[in-house]
Amino acid sequence: MTITDSRSETAENGGADIDLNWLISVDDHILEPPNLWVDRVAAKDRDKAPHMETGPDGVEAWVYDGKRYPGSGLSAVVGKSKEEFSPEPLSYSEMRPGCYDAAARIEDMDRSGVLASLCFPTVTRFCGQLFMEASDREFGFECLQHYNDWLVEEWCAAAPGRYIPLMLIPMWDPKLAAKEMERMAAKGVTTFAFSENPEPLGLPTIHDPNGYWDPVMAAANELEMVASMHVGSSSQLPKICSDAPFMANLTWGASRTSGTMLSWLFSGLFQRFPKLKIALSEGEVGWMPYFLERAEQVLDKQRYWVKRGTKFMGHAGNDADLDTLDIRETFRNHIYGCIIEDRHAIKSLDELGEDNIMCETDYPHSDSTWPNCIDVARNTMAGLAPEVQYKLLRGNAERLYRFTPAEPPARAGV
Repeated sequence: MTITDSRSETAENGGADIDLNWLISVDDHILEPPNLWVDRVAAKDRDKAPHMETGPDGVEAWVYDGKRYPGSGLSAVVGKSKEEFSPEPLSYSEMRPGCYDAAARIEDMDRSGVLASLCFPTVTRFCGQLFMEASDREFGFECLQHYNDWLVEEWCAAAPGRYIPLMLIPMWDPKLAAKEMERMAAKGVTTFAFSENPEPLGLPTIHDPNGYWDPVMAAANELEMVASMHVGSSSQLPKICSDAPFMANLTWGASRTSGTMLSWLFSGLFQRFPKLKIALSEGEVGWMPYFLERAEQVLDKQRYWVKRGTKFMGHAGNDADLDTLDIRETFRNHIYGCIIEDRHAIKSLDELGEDNIMCETDYPHSDSTWPNCIDVARNTMAGLAPEVQYKLLRGNAERLYRFTPAEPPARAGV
């Protein structure tokens, strides 16, 4: 394989061209347009559905179920310098249109080398907690379905082959969730939002002995739907201690993602549902080699007393079949992570493998690399073989989400 042109970065492999000018981002965000629900619910329910109001203080906020939800300025920083970043509420008129408009987003994607994007919601929170916490869950489920339909029929349809649809499920009713997964799978959806840790949401964990989540996992297994989990989808901010500085907590936040990975590795769910796959968003992956190594050490040294049912400080039992559990194989077959600018991940690629890492740009949040997305990604991967870069940039995402992107357009602004 040779790179034929430093500007086009096109590689030739067995007669097939591989274009390294584009990536697929598996973690971006939509700031829902204010008319999303009011255009879809019955006229009598428009004030009941999530809608936008400007309060007496002049602050624009979403209103739903008697509560106000002003947006954070850190959720819509694209087009601003780092010196301008602020968590203070931001009105839609102050945002770059790509934050909430699918067509405008495509223009920004073209400019930054993003061929396709998987987007998490905002006002609903990352796995639809807004509707779970509502006083009227029946109407909440209706609103959740309106979001799912809007995502496919309007957001994704605005540019076929440029958006990977991510559906929401009613977390409070796994059987209903499975039906909604079937409905959306028929519309071509291949992934659903799930929580990194349902327990803080007042829900059973994935280790629930009564199998609370079994209908969801069985549906995901049968439909081959990926469970996509964004950091923060437990509605908990990372906290080292009660008065740790915010930036210390934010830096430490990836620890939640490592806990999610380990919880799933030892859960036994992958043994019970062999087609089940999970994707961990915005947690980076440079920490993965250590925790995989540590998990192997723990499995090797502690499995015997755990299998006997001996208790230690109240802990006993295990969800996985420890005789057949292979940590590395389970990781390779079921767990995927994504990177923004994680050089440790690239240095550890011999341990992690090249098939389980994808890219993200976090548009339009404050971690975003926009408008330099493809350049940052390629610089992070410098030194890797072109065919490996292609996997990380887009090939792995296409395979995991069973997604065929549109043909790359002309790069805007290039």
